[in-house]
Amino acid sequence: MNQKDKGRGTFIWRVSSAHVIAYFIAGVFALVFMNYKVHYSSEALSLFMRPLSSPWVGIGPALQIFRGVIIALVLLPIRSFIFTKYGYIKLMWLIFGFCSVSTIGPTPGSFDGFIYTVLPVYYHLLGMPETLLYIFLFTGILAFWYRWEKKYMAWISVMGVILIITMGIMGFKNMLQV
Repeated sequence: MNQKDKGRGTFIWRVSSAHVIAYFIAGVFALVFMNYKVHYSSEALSLFMRPLSSPWVGIGPALQIFRGVIIALVLLPIRSFIFTKYGYIKLMWLIFGFCSVSTIGPTPGSFDGFIYTVLPVYYHLLGMPETLLYIFLFTGILAFWYRWEKKYMAWISVMGVILIITMGIMGFKNMLQV
């Protein structure tokens, strides 16, 4: 185990919070710059995507803390390779390969999605900028955090995650009232 690996709890927190923050930023980017509101209401995507006005979409970013823990637990047994030379680049490829291109099931943008769905190619490519931004942010946050051990990073991550969870809960409650 590398000397930079401070323990399981630290690793799980760093991966979880990096995921929540990267997911939120990539999602806001997609919402603002890629016109997801229009795309999600299109005939093709509205059949399986909730509208942006759904309370579940509102609370989605807050629930990502659970997904972050799952990602951390999956990476936990192989975390030592992340701290090797080019480890973060390998992590980027691993995430891109397993979580985007080679999913188990025909999700849009995946290999099976191209084969088994009737979605136009445009919809398969639509999520790629968001996916790539997420991967770069997630691995970049982890790399920065482990390479430059600064106490303020822990505080920034705690505050960021609390802010994202709070906004998600508030969005959920507001959408329930509509």
